Amino acid sequence: MRTFPFAASVVTSILISLTANGLIAEDWPNWRGPEYSGSRAGASYPTQWAPDRVKWKVPLPGKGASVPAVYGDRIYVTTPDDSIDTVIAFDLEGKKVWETKFGKERPGKHKTLGTSSNSSPVTDGKGLFVYFKSGTLAGLEMDGTIRWKRNLAEEFGQQELYWDQGSSPVIVGDHLILPRLHAGNSWVAGFDVTSGEIVWRTERNYQVPAENDNGYTTPVPIRHGDRNAVLVWCSDHVTTYAADTGELLWSSGGFNPEGMKLWPHIATPVVVDDIAVIPVGRDDRKQASVSALRLGGSGDVTETHRLWDTDDFGVYVASPVAYGGKVYLLRHRGGLVAIDPGTGKPHWEEAFPRAADAYYASPVVAGGILYAAREDGAVFAARIGDQFELLGENQMGEQILASPVPFDGKLLLRGESHLFCIE
Repeated sequence: MRTFPFAASVVTSILISLTANGLIAEDWPNWRGPEYSGSRAGASYPTQWAPDRVKWKVPLPGKGASVPAVYGDRIYVTTPDDSIDTVIAFDLEGKKVWETKFGKERPGKHKTLGTSSNSSPVTDGKGLFVYFKSGTLAGLEMDGTIRWKRNLAEEFGQQELYWDQGSSPVIVGDHLILPRLHAGNSWVAGFDVTSGEIVWRTERNYQVPAENDNGYTTPVPIRHGDRNAVLVWCSDHVTTYAADTGELLWSSGGFNPEGMKLWPHIATPVVVDDIAVIPVGRDDRKQASVSALRLGGSGDVTETHRLWDTDDFGVYVASPVAYGGKVYLLRHRGGLVAIDPGTGKPHWEEAFPRAADAYYASPVVAGGILYAAREDGAVFAARIGDQFELLGENQMGEQILASPVPFDGKLLLRGESHLFCIE
Protein backbone atom coordinates (compact mmCIF):
# COMPACT_ATOMS: atom_id res chain seq x y z
CA MET A 1 0.00 0.00 0.00
CA ARG A 2 1.18 3.51 -0.80
CA THR A 3 0.10 6.50 1.29
CA PHE A 4 0.36 10.16 0.39
CA PRO A 5 1.03 12.51 3.34
CA PHE A 6 0.00 16.15 3.37
CA ALA A 7 -1.30 18.72 5.81
CA ALA A 8 -4.49 17.61 7.53
CA SER A 9 -7.61 19.23 6.19
CA VAL A 10 -10.77 20.26 7.91
CA VAL A 11 -13.45 17.63 7.36
CA THR A 12 -16.32 19.21 5.52
CA SER A 13 -19.85 18.09 4.88
CA ILE A 14 -20.20 16.58 1.42
CA LEU A 15 -23.84 15.63 1.33
CA ILE A 16 -26.52 17.64 -0.43
CA SER A 17 -29.21 18.80 1.97
CA LEU A 18 -31.82 16.07 2.03
CA THR A 19 -34.35 18.13 3.96
CA ALA A 20 -34.35 20.79 1.27
CA ASN A 21 -35.37 18.17 -1.30
CA GLY A 22 -38.25 17.01 0.87
CA LEU A 23 -36.89 13.51 1.46
CA ILE A 24 -38.01 11.64 4.55
CA ALA A 25 -35.99 9.13 6.53
CA GLU A 26 -37.39 5.98 4.93
CA ASP A 27 -37.34 7.10 1.30
CA TRP A 28 -34.86 5.43 -1.05
CA PRO A 29 -35.04 7.96 -3.89
CA ASN A 30 -32.15 6.77 -6.06
CA TRP A 31 -29.86 3.83 -6.71
CA ARG A 32 -27.52 4.33 -3.71
CA GLY A 33 -30.06 5.75 -1.29
CA PRO A 34 -30.71 9.10 0.40
CA GLU A 35 -27.06 9.73 1.33
CA TYR A 36 -25.58 8.26 -1.87
CA SER A 37 -23.64 5.79 0.30
CA GLY A 38 -25.61 2.56 -0.24
CA SER A 39 -26.58 2.48 3.43
CA ARG A 40 -29.01 3.71 6.03
CA ALA A 41 -29.48 3.52 9.76
CA GLY A 42 -32.48 1.71 11.18
CA ALA A 43 -33.70 -0.73 13.75
CA SER A 44 -34.86 -4.19 12.69
CA TYR A 45 -34.38 -5.59 9.19
CA PRO A 46 -35.00 -9.18 8.03
CA THR A 47 -32.16 -11.70 7.84
CA GLN A 48 -33.82 -15.03 6.96
CA TRP A 49 -36.79 -15.75 4.70
CA ALA A 50 -38.00 -17.99 1.89
CA PRO A 51 -39.32 -16.80 -1.50
CA ASP A 52 -42.75 -18.29 -0.76
CA ARG A 53 -42.94 -16.68 2.66
CA VAL A 54 -42.48 -13.00 1.96
CA LYS A 55 -44.72 -10.01 2.64
CA TRP A 56 -45.61 -9.94 -1.05
CA LYS A 57 -44.26 -10.60 -4.51
CA VAL A 58 -45.53 -9.37 -7.85
CA PRO A 59 -44.58 -10.46 -11.37
CA LEU A 60 -42.63 -8.02 -13.53
CA PRO A 61 -43.23 -7.90 -17.29
CA GLY A 62 -39.55 -7.86 -18.20
CA LYS A 63 -35.99 -8.24 -17.00
CA GLY A 64 -34.00 -5.32 -15.66
CA ALA A 65 -31.06 -4.49 -13.42
CA SER A 66 -32.41 -1.10 -12.36
CA VAL A 67 -33.05 -0.58 -8.66
CA PRO A 68 -36.56 0.44 -7.52
CA ALA A 69 -36.98 3.92 -6.07
CA VAL A 70 -39.16 4.34 -2.97
CA TYR A 71 -40.78 7.63 -2.07
CA GLY A 72 -43.67 8.09 0.37
CA ASP A 73 -46.22 5.35 -0.35
CA ARG A 74 -44.97 4.47 -3.85
CA ILE A 75 -42.39 2.13 -5.39
CA TYR A 76 -41.15 2.93 -8.91
CA VAL A 77 -39.61 0.34 -11.24
CA THR A 78 -38.32 0.62 -14.81
CA THR A 79 -38.74 -2.44 -17.01
CA PRO A 80 -39.35 -3.55 -20.57
CA ASP A 81 -42.96 -4.56 -21.20
CA ASP A 82 -43.59 -6.30 -24.51
CA SER A 83 -40.33 -4.71 -25.78
CA ILE A 84 -41.45 -1.21 -24.74
CA ASP A 85 -39.57 0.94 -22.20
CA THR A 86 -41.94 1.21 -19.24
CA VAL A 87 -42.08 2.61 -15.70
CA ILE A 88 -44.49 1.07 -13.19
CA ALA A 89 -45.63 2.50 -9.85
CA PHE A 90 -46.70 0.13 -7.07
CA ASP A 91 -48.12 0.93 -3.67
CA LEU A 92 -46.41 -0.44 -0.57
CA GLU A 93 -48.57 -3.58 -0.70
CA GLY A 94 -47.43 -4.45 -4.24
CA LYS A 95 -50.54 -3.26 -6.07
CA LYS A 96 -49.93 -1.59 -9.42
CA VAL A 97 -51.06 2.05 -9.29
CA TRP A 98 -50.06 3.21 -12.76
CA GLU A 99 -47.72 2.51 -15.65
CA THR A 100 -46.29 4.77 -18.31
CA LYS A 101 -44.87 3.53 -21.60
CA PHE A 102 -42.34 5.16 -23.88
CA GLY A 103 -40.78 3.90 -27.10
CA LYS A 104 -39.34 0.58 -28.22
CA GLU A 105 -36.59 -0.84 -26.02
CA ARG A 106 -33.04 -1.38 -27.22
CA PRO A 107 -32.37 -4.96 -26.06
CA GLY A 108 -29.37 -5.87 -23.94
CA LYS A 109 -26.25 -7.35 -25.52
CA HIS A 110 -25.22 -9.92 -22.92
CA LYS A 111 -27.13 -13.21 -23.20
CA THR A 112 -27.50 -13.71 -19.44
CA LEU A 113 -26.75 -10.33 -17.87
CA GLY A 114 -27.91 -7.79 -20.43
CA THR A 115 -31.09 -5.72 -20.07
CA SER A 116 -32.53 -2.56 -21.57
CA SER A 117 -33.43 -1.17 -18.11
CA ASN A 118 -30.20 -0.83 -16.15
CA SER A 119 -30.42 2.82 -15.10
CA SER A 120 -32.34 3.32 -11.87
CA PRO A 121 -35.14 5.87 -11.53
CA VAL A 122 -34.59 8.90 -9.32
CA THR A 123 -37.09 11.20 -7.60
CA ASP A 124 -37.09 14.38 -5.55
CA GLY A 125 -40.70 13.85 -4.50
CA LYS A 126 -41.86 16.41 -7.05
CA GLY A 127 -41.03 14.45 -10.18
CA LEU A 128 -39.71 11.07 -11.29
CA PHE A 129 -36.90 10.72 -13.82
CA VAL A 130 -35.98 7.65 -15.88
CA TYR A 131 -33.37 6.67 -18.45
CA PHE A 132 -33.24 3.63 -20.75
CA LYS A 133 -30.68 2.00 -23.02
CA SER A 134 -32.77 3.15 -26.00
CA GLY A 135 -31.67 6.70 -25.19
CA THR A 136 -35.03 7.77 -23.78
CA LEU A 137 -34.58 10.22 -20.91
CA ALA A 138 -37.84 11.43 -19.36
CA GLY A 139 -39.33 13.38 -16.51
CA LEU A 140 -42.70 12.36 -15.11
CA GLU A 141 -45.13 13.82 -12.63
CA MET A 142 -45.69 11.68 -9.55
CA ASP A 143 -48.96 10.38 -11.04
CA GLY A 144 -47.16 8.99 -14.11
CA THR A 145 -47.99 11.84 -16.48
CA ILE A 146 -45.08 12.58 -18.80
CA ARG A 147 -43.62 15.99 -17.99
CA TRP A 148 -41.05 15.85 -20.79
CA LYS A 149 -39.05 13.32 -22.75
CA ARG A 150 -36.16 13.29 -25.18
CA ASN A 151 -34.03 10.63 -26.85
CA LEU A 152 -30.29 11.11 -26.43
CA ALA A 153 -29.45 8.41 -29.00
CA GLU A 154 -31.42 10.30 -31.65
CA GLU A 155 -29.84 13.61 -30.66
CA PHE A 156 -26.23 12.53 -30.15
CA GLY A 157 -25.94 9.06 -31.71
CA GLN A 158 -25.91 5.67 -30.03
CA GLN A 159 -23.85 5.29 -26.89
CA GLU A 160 -20.90 3.15 -27.98
CA LEU A 161 -20.37 0.76 -25.09
CA TYR A 162 -19.00 -2.78 -25.16
CA TRP A 163 -21.85 -3.85 -22.87
CA ASP A 164 -25.15 -2.26 -21.87
CA GLN A 165 -25.69 1.31 -20.68
CA GLY A 166 -25.57 1.52 -16.88
CA SER A 167 -25.17 5.06 -15.53
CA SER A 168 -28.11 6.42 -13.54
CA PRO A 169 -29.04 10.11 -13.36
CA VAL A 170 -28.95 12.04 -10.09
CA ILE A 171 -30.84 15.14 -8.97
CA VAL A 172 -28.94 18.11 -7.55
CA GLY A 173 -31.12 21.13 -6.94
CA ASP A 174 -33.01 21.98 -10.12
CA HIS A 175 -30.80 19.85 -12.35
CA LEU A 176 -30.91 16.23 -13.44
CA ILE A 177 -27.29 15.28 -14.01
CA LEU A 178 -26.29 12.42 -16.30
CA PRO A 179 -22.93 11.33 -17.76
CA ARG A 180 -22.70 9.85 -21.26
CA LEU A 181 -19.26 8.27 -21.31
CA HIS A 182 -18.31 5.90 -24.10
CA ALA A 183 -15.99 5.17 -27.04
CA GLY A 184 -17.02 8.41 -28.71
CA ASN A 185 -17.53 12.04 -27.79
CA SER A 186 -18.24 11.88 -24.04
CA TRP A 187 -19.83 14.44 -21.78
CA VAL A 188 -21.61 15.16 -18.53
CA ALA A 189 -24.79 17.26 -18.70
CA GLY A 190 -27.24 19.03 -16.44
CA PHE A 191 -30.90 18.99 -17.55
CA ASP A 192 -33.59 21.29 -16.21
CA VAL A 193 -35.91 19.09 -14.14
CA THR A 194 -38.96 21.11 -15.21
CA SER A 195 -38.44 21.29 -18.96
CA GLY A 196 -35.78 18.69 -19.79
CA GLU A 197 -33.70 21.34 -21.56
CA ILE A 198 -29.92 21.02 -21.38
CA VAL A 199 -28.70 23.74 -19.04
CA TRP A 200 -25.05 22.80 -19.42
CA ARG A 201 -23.00 20.12 -21.16
CA THR A 202 -19.31 19.66 -20.46
CA GLU A 203 -17.19 17.46 -22.68
CA ARG A 204 -15.14 14.78 -20.95
CA ASN A 205 -12.68 13.04 -23.28
CA TYR A 206 -9.37 11.41 -22.36
CA GLN A 207 -6.97 9.34 -24.43
CA VAL A 208 -6.95 6.01 -22.59
CA PRO A 209 -6.33 2.32 -23.39
CA ALA A 210 -9.03 0.34 -25.20
CA GLU A 211 -12.42 0.10 -23.40
CA ASN A 212 -11.26 2.29 -20.50
CA ASP A 213 -13.44 5.09 -21.88
CA ASN A 214 -16.55 2.92 -21.40
CA GLY A 215 -18.37 4.38 -18.40
CA TYR A 216 -21.14 2.69 -16.43
CA THR A 217 -20.73 4.65 -13.20
CA THR A 218 -23.17 7.09 -11.62
CA PRO A 219 -22.25 10.65 -10.49
CA VAL A 220 -21.81 11.16 -6.75
CA PRO A 221 -23.25 14.45 -5.39
CA ILE A 222 -20.76 16.23 -3.09
CA ARG A 223 -20.02 19.69 -1.75
CA HIS A 224 -17.16 21.82 -3.02
CA GLY A 225 -16.78 24.69 -0.58
CA ASP A 226 -20.17 26.38 -0.63
CA ARG A 227 -21.18 24.86 -3.97
CA ASN A 228 -23.04 21.72 -4.97
CA ALA A 229 -21.01 19.48 -7.24
CA VAL A 230 -20.86 15.98 -8.69
CA LEU A 231 -17.93 13.59 -8.79
CA VAL A 232 -17.54 11.40 -11.90
CA TRP A 233 -15.25 8.37 -12.36
CA CYS A 234 -14.35 7.07 -15.82
CA SER A 235 -11.47 6.95 -18.32
CA ASP A 236 -8.93 6.45 -15.52
CA HIS A 237 -9.78 9.92 -14.17
CA VAL A 238 -11.88 11.40 -11.38
CA THR A 239 -13.46 14.73 -12.29
CA THR A 240 -15.70 17.06 -10.30
CA TYR A 241 -18.17 19.54 -11.84
CA ALA A 242 -20.20 22.41 -10.43
CA ALA A 243 -23.80 21.22 -10.40
CA ASP A 244 -25.24 24.55 -11.53
CA THR A 245 -22.87 25.37 -14.42
CA GLY A 246 -20.92 22.23 -15.33
CA GLU A 247 -17.62 24.00 -14.65
CA LEU A 248 -14.76 21.55 -14.14
CA LEU A 249 -13.59 22.21 -10.58
CA TRP A 250 -10.82 19.65 -10.18
CA SER A 251 -9.55 16.40 -11.66
CA SER A 252 -7.19 13.58 -10.79
CA GLY A 253 -5.48 10.95 -12.92
CA GLY A 254 -2.69 8.50 -12.25
CA PHE A 255 -4.95 5.53 -11.45
CA ASN A 256 -3.64 3.35 -14.27
CA PRO A 257 0.12 3.94 -14.40
CA GLU A 258 0.84 0.70 -16.28
CA GLY A 259 -1.66 1.50 -19.01
CA MET A 260 -3.83 -1.58 -18.51
CA LYS A 261 -6.54 -1.91 -21.13
CA LEU A 262 -10.04 -3.43 -21.02
CA TRP A 263 -10.79 -1.71 -17.71
CA PRO A 264 -14.38 -0.46 -18.10
CA HIS A 265 -15.46 1.72 -15.19
CA ILE A 266 -18.45 0.00 -13.60
CA ALA A 267 -18.27 0.35 -9.81
CA THR A 268 -19.16 3.83 -8.56
CA PRO A 269 -16.96 5.52 -5.91
CA VAL A 270 -18.27 6.19 -2.41
CA VAL A 271 -17.58 9.32 -0.36
CA VAL A 272 -17.04 9.39 3.41
CA ASP A 273 -16.69 12.88 4.92
CA ASP A 274 -14.07 14.49 2.63
CA ILE A 275 -12.60 11.26 1.22
CA ALA A 276 -13.59 9.59 -2.04
CA VAL A 277 -12.81 5.88 -2.22
CA ILE A 278 -12.19 4.89 -5.85
CA PRO A 279 -12.50 1.29 -7.13
CA VAL A 280 -9.94 0.71 -9.92
CA GLY A 281 -9.51 -2.14 -12.42
CA ARG A 282 -11.30 -5.46 -12.34
CA ASP A 283 -11.35 -8.07 -9.65
CA ASP A 284 -12.57 -10.78 -12.04
CA ARG A 285 -9.10 -10.75 -13.64
CA LYS A 286 -7.20 -10.22 -10.39
CA GLN A 287 -6.28 -6.74 -11.63
CA ALA A 288 -8.16 -4.73 -9.02
CA SER A 289 -6.98 -1.99 -6.71
CA VAL A 290 -8.50 0.77 -4.59
CA SER A 291 -7.43 4.39 -4.19
CA ALA A 292 -8.57 7.35 -2.13
CA LEU A 293 -8.64 11.08 -2.77
CA ARG A 294 -9.18 14.02 -0.48
CA LEU A 295 -11.94 16.18 -1.94
CA GLY A 296 -11.35 19.81 -2.81
CA GLY A 297 -8.63 21.81 -4.48
CA SER A 298 -8.67 23.13 -8.02
CA GLY A 299 -7.21 22.08 -11.33
CA ASP A 300 -5.19 18.88 -11.47
CA VAL A 301 -4.91 17.48 -7.92
CA THR A 302 -3.26 14.18 -8.88
CA GLU A 303 -0.08 14.93 -6.94
CA THR A 304 -1.58 16.79 -4.01
CA HIS A 305 -4.81 15.04 -3.00
CA ARG A 306 -4.08 11.32 -3.28
CA LEU A 307 -4.33 9.68 0.14
CA TRP A 308 -3.49 6.05 -0.51
CA ASP A 309 -3.46 3.23 -3.06
CA THR A 310 -3.62 -0.50 -2.47
CA ASP A 311 -3.68 -3.51 -4.77
CA ASP A 312 -4.29 -5.95 -1.91
CA PHE A 313 -7.99 -6.12 -2.81
CA GLY A 314 -10.60 -4.53 -5.03
CA VAL A 315 -13.93 -5.00 -6.82
CA TYR A 316 -15.25 -5.31 -10.35
CA VAL A 317 -18.98 -4.53 -10.73
CA ALA A 318 -20.29 -4.14 -7.17
CA SER A 319 -19.89 -0.58 -5.86
CA PRO A 320 -18.48 0.06 -2.37
CA VAL A 321 -20.85 0.87 0.48
CA ALA A 322 -20.11 3.19 3.44
CA TYR A 323 -21.51 2.67 6.92
CA GLY A 324 -20.41 3.55 10.43
CA GLY A 325 -17.12 5.12 9.36
CA LYS A 326 -16.02 2.09 7.35
CA VAL A 327 -16.14 1.25 3.65
CA TYR A 328 -17.14 -2.27 2.60
CA LEU A 329 -15.94 -3.83 -0.65
CA LEU A 330 -17.82 -6.81 -2.10
CA ARG A 331 -15.42 -8.71 -4.31
CA HIS A 332 -16.52 -10.39 -7.53
CA ARG A 333 -16.60 -13.89 -6.02
CA GLY A 334 -18.00 -12.98 -2.62
CA GLY A 335 -15.07 -11.80 -0.54
CA LEU A 336 -15.94 -8.90 1.77
CA VAL A 337 -13.36 -6.40 3.01
CA ALA A 338 -13.98 -3.69 5.63
CA ILE A 339 -11.50 -0.82 5.30
CA ASP A 340 -10.67 2.45 6.97
CA PRO A 341 -11.37 5.15 4.34
CA GLY A 342 -8.65 7.38 5.74
CA THR A 343 -5.82 4.85 5.50
CA GLY A 344 -7.05 2.03 3.28
CA LYS A 345 -6.06 -0.50 5.91
CA PRO A 346 -8.46 -3.44 6.30
CA HIS A 347 -10.24 -3.98 9.60
CA TRP A 348 -11.07 -7.51 8.49
CA GLU A 349 -11.56 -9.74 5.45
CA GLU A 350 -14.27 -12.38 5.26
CA ALA A 351 -16.22 -14.16 2.52
CA PHE A 352 -19.72 -15.29 1.70
CA PRO A 353 -20.15 -18.95 0.67
CA ARG A 354 -18.57 -19.51 -2.74
CA ALA A 355 -20.42 -20.65 -5.82
CA ALA A 356 -19.89 -20.62 -9.57
CA ASP A 357 -21.89 -17.39 -9.82
CA ALA A 358 -20.56 -13.90 -9.13
CA TYR A 359 -21.93 -10.66 -7.64
CA TYR A 360 -23.26 -8.03 -10.04
CA ALA A 361 -25.59 -6.26 -7.61
CA SER A 362 -23.99 -3.73 -5.29
CA PRO A 363 -24.28 -4.40 -1.56
CA VAL A 364 -26.38 -2.28 0.78
CA VAL A 365 -26.36 -1.85 4.56
CA ALA A 366 -29.43 -1.25 6.72
CA GLY A 367 -29.30 -1.05 10.50
CA GLY A 368 -25.89 -2.71 10.63
CA ILE A 369 -26.93 -5.60 8.33
CA LEU A 370 -25.13 -5.91 4.99
CA TYR A 371 -27.09 -7.50 2.14
CA ALA A 372 -25.30 -9.08 -0.81
CA ALA A 373 -27.23 -10.58 -3.75
CA ARG A 374 -25.46 -13.17 -5.89
CA GLU A 375 -26.34 -13.59 -9.56
CA ASP A 376 -28.00 -16.98 -8.99
CA GLY A 377 -30.53 -15.44 -6.57
CA ALA A 378 -28.85 -16.19 -3.24
CA VAL A 379 -29.20 -13.18 -0.93
CA PHE A 380 -26.92 -13.09 2.11
CA ALA A 381 -27.44 -11.07 5.27
CA ALA A 382 -24.47 -10.40 7.55
CA ARG A 383 -23.95 -8.27 10.62
CA ILE A 384 -20.98 -5.99 10.05
CA GLY A 385 -18.99 -3.47 12.08
CA ASP A 386 -16.06 -4.52 14.22
CA GLN A 387 -16.52 -8.07 12.96
CA PHE A 388 -18.45 -10.17 10.46
CA GLU A 389 -21.31 -12.51 11.34
CA LEU A 390 -23.25 -14.34 8.64
CA LEU A 391 -26.93 -14.31 9.65
CA GLY A 392 -28.79 -15.74 6.69
CA GLU A 393 -28.57 -17.27 3.22
CA ASN A 394 -31.81 -16.89 1.30
CA GLN A 395 -32.45 -18.58 -2.05
CA MET A 396 -34.89 -16.56 -4.16
CA GLY A 397 -35.07 -18.98 -7.08
CA GLU A 398 -34.34 -16.48 -9.84
CA GLN A 399 -31.47 -14.35 -11.09
CA ILE A 400 -30.79 -11.09 -9.24
CA LEU A 401 -28.76 -8.29 -10.81
CA ALA A 402 -30.28 -5.31 -8.98
CA SER A 403 -29.14 -4.03 -5.59
CA PRO A 404 -31.51 -4.62 -2.64
CA VAL A 405 -33.52 -1.65 -1.35
CA PRO A 406 -34.03 -1.27 2.43
CA PHE A 407 -36.86 0.94 3.71
CA ASP A 408 -39.00 1.06 6.84
CA GLY A 409 -37.73 -2.27 8.19
CA LYS A 410 -38.44 -3.99 4.86
CA LEU A 411 -36.32 -5.15 1.94
CA LEU A 412 -37.18 -4.94 -1.76
CA LEU A 413 -35.55 -7.44 -4.10
CA ARG A 414 -35.85 -7.06 -7.84
CA GLY A 415 -35.40 -10.47 -9.48
CA GLU A 416 -35.46 -11.51 -13.10
CA SER A 417 -39.21 -12.14 -12.99
CA HIS A 418 -40.58 -10.74 -9.71
CA LEU A 419 -40.40 -7.87 -7.27
CA PHE A 420 -40.26 -9.20 -3.70
CA CYS A 421 -40.95 -7.36 -0.46
CA ILE A 422 -39.53 -9.00 2.67
CA GLU A 423 -40.50 -7.97 6.17
